[in-house]
Amino acid sequence: MAELWWIGLLPAGVLLALYIGEKLRVRKLRRDLAYMNEKLPAFTASEHMPGRERLLVVTGEPELRELLQNINLLLDRAAESASGYVRTEQAMRRMLSNVSHDLKTPLTVVMGYAEVLDRSPELTDAERRDMLGKVYRKTVEVHERINAFFDLSKLESDDYDLPLSPVDAAEACRQRILGYFDLLADRGIEVQLDLPPKPAWIYANADALDRILDNLLSNAVRYGADGGYLGLRLASSENSVIIEVIDRGKGIPASEQLRVFERMYTLEDSRNRGFQGSGLGLAIVKRLTERMDGTVTLTSEPGIRTCFTLVFPASSYIPPSASRIAVPE
Repeated sequence: MAELWWIGLLPAGVLLALYIGEKLRVRKLRRDLAYMNEKLPAFTASEHMPGRERLLVVTGEPELRELLQNINLLLDRAAESASGYVRTEQAMRRMLSNVSHDLKTPLTVVMGYAEVLDRSPELTDAERRDMLGKVYRKTVEVHERINAFFDLSKLESDDYDLPLSPVDAAEACRQRILGYFDLLADRGIEVQLDLPPKPAWIYANADALDRILDNLLSNAVRYGADGGYLGLRLASSENSVIIEVIDRGKGIPASEQLRVFERMYTLEDSRNRGFQGSGLGLAIVKRLTERMDGTVTLTSEPGIRTCFTLVFPASSYIPPSASRIAVPE
């Protein structure tokens, strides 16, 4: 208290003014704190946090301003968390509904064929073989969808071992498109390839890259076949490798383009109701691509051009055979 010795030298009127000013300051501080204590329970008691409500207090106290800023920051994060929870809950409900539908439909077909086979002894051997073939194809479909659900679940929980190594993306593109040539020829689809003769190295997982390309190519064939065209091109620079899968089918409206990479979102509404996928292929593409430090985007002008674009960081890898220097004789 020694540093306050000068207060005793002040006139009584000044002391009274200082006292009243301090009392008013303390009273306002208490009123502000009471306001905060009144508002906070209302913010936090709601089942869903408010979107943009804030604690609004005009104060000259720097400590109180800092406290208010931190409380409002916590309210922001709580609101984002609540909103994320609602979105996740809605996505889970859609997923459970779609999973039930996706598995129930082929299983119902299998049960129907099995019942016919069991109750129709008059069927010829050819008819039985035909039905057994259909049963087999439907069970394979169920197996593939269950595996897709399982893989996506592991990818989303980061419980998916994905060892990376140098991969020639140009060669991977060539190998994947080869598997579609017979199908494309049967459907009369024009194929345009623009792949460089030289390797385009990226640091990736070869199996994951194959799966990404398969999903995009099969989507282009399934949904874009009516456009009669499929393009696959690769361009590389010092920093990146860009892969494009292009078709000229019905395309995807702009309002739907941001949703196609969501899990359980199917394209039948925006492209072709005759083909309904599981809604997992593009979600898996996105997560596998991101696990390899890449990005995937979509641009689409319905009926003109639909393009899925993959961008990966380029690798500086040089294969041992290319690094040898020939010694002149």
